[in-house]
Amino acid sequence: MFTIGDFARHGRVSVRMLRHYDATGLLRPAHVDPATGYRFYTAAQLARLNRVIALKDLGLTLSQVREILDERVSTEELRGMLRLRRAELEAAMQEAADRLVQVEARLRSIESEGHMPTDDVVLKNLPPVRVAELTGTAESFAPHHITAVIRPLYGELFERLKAAGVAPTGPGIAWYEDAPRGGGAITVHAGVQVAAEPSDTDGLRVHDLPAVDQAATIVHRGAMNTVLPTVQTLAHWVESHGYESTAYPREVTLECPEDETAWVTELQEPVTRQRARA
Repeated sequence: MFTIGDFARHGRVSVRMLRHYDATGLLRPAHVDPATGYRFYTAAQLARLNRVIALKDLGLTLSQVREILDERVSTEELRGMLRLRRAELEAAMQEAADRLVQVEARLRSIESEGHMPTDDVVLKNLPPVRVAELTGTAESFAPHHITAVIRPLYGELFERLKAAGVAPTGPGIAWYEDAPRGGGAITVHAGVQVAAEPSDTDGLRVHDLPAVDQAATIVHRGAMNTVLPTVQTLAHWVESHGYESTAYPREVTLECPEDETAWVTELQEPVTRQRARA
């Protein structure tokens, strides 16, 4: 048997925690010396300790942990619970990392206020282009909401095109519009240039994206969750040159390596001359 101190070291927990588990009936010592009150544990009890800690890390209360252990949850069931919790934590970590990137992008926009360069903006005509597309709905036009929708859309789009034997003939083109349901929701169109015949099968639509007479365009270098400074540079150009926006900018992927920081994307914002204000 192990003293409480030795057992705590082997279990990588504190003696205080073991005493608390004893007091709550969650993990009783194998033996308590009646004369001294010293607690002793066996190596076999490490298995229960591991389960207690694992279930606590799932976010369960000690009473919930005790109920589960008393029902004798199998190792496989516990492993499944831990895998689910791991996936949840990984998703939360990724969301936090994405938000940090967006905070940094917003900070760069703030720091560049008053001296945003606009000489990289080009006004040009956009010819019609045939695309295959899938659509989805994002909660808002915030970068993290768009990213959460458009990534899986493109994954499915390329899988379905491959299965249909259709090869892309040009870059990916994403565009957006207000969703019919309103409330700030956005309809996300994930498209890629193709040479296939027009069709609409199971949500996969092949059609001609119409021409745009005038679009203010700018090249963004980097991941799309860092696009904010580029978008706002474009906005300053549009206003200062006497134009107004008529639609959300299209996003044309010029380079898309595995490293997202090396992406090159052209933003194409449809514009028209500002109307006289009354």
